[in-house]
Amino acid sequence: MEGAGSPSTGEELELSVLGGQPDEQKPLNGTVQVIPLSVEEPRAAQANKENPWSSCNKKLIGKCKLWMVIASVFLGLIVVIIISICLIGATYIDEDENEILELSSNKTFLVELKIPEDCVTEEELPHQLRKRLTDVYSSSPSLSRYFTSVEITDFSSENATVAYHLQFGVPSEDDSFMKYMMNKELVLGILLQDLHDQRVSGCETLGLDPASLLLYE
Repeated sequence: MEGAGSPSTGEELELSVLGGQPDEQKPLNGTVQVIPLSVEEPRAAQANKENPWSSCNKKLIGKCKLWMVIASVFLGLIVVIIISICLIGATYIDEDENEILELSSNKTFLVELKIPEDCVTEEELPHQLRKRLTDVYSSSPSLSRYFTSVEITDFSSENATVAYHLQFGVPSEDDSFMKYMMNKELVLGILLQDLHDQRVSGCETLGLDPASLLLYE
């Protein structure tokens, strides 16, 4: 009976080993240490992976980054293009303007203006109109190169008319030039437009009626 109730020496050793295992899992100071996981490093790596422009922030030389180099190249190209356009505009020569024309012939038009009744007594009007005609055709973009002179041919206070000769130099034997550049409609139209845009001082009604201005070849 005594041999069955008392445990053997081998069983006591086994129990002591089993009972000591939970104590071995405890730290010596009795506290539990928690090692935190680093979250910043995965987030930074994920941000660099998701951002397609991250490569532009790479430093090349010193503090100079890739996006700075690209912007400088584009800015330099724009400056070069602007300078090239300015140089081309400054050095461009219009061949038509510098062409030396051989104006071997003369073309004369007779301009007759009917003076309004309220302007008949103006003695300086014929000379004023002569200066006006000179300014009109000498500044005309299409006819200034060919214009020569204006001469008073007739002035009648009784008929209230004044007539002028318009002299133009034209190339000889050039039918197309006479048809399209030195035709009566163009010469008369330039004068009518000028009188319509700017009235004659002292005789504002002069030239308002197209029938009061006649042109003969």
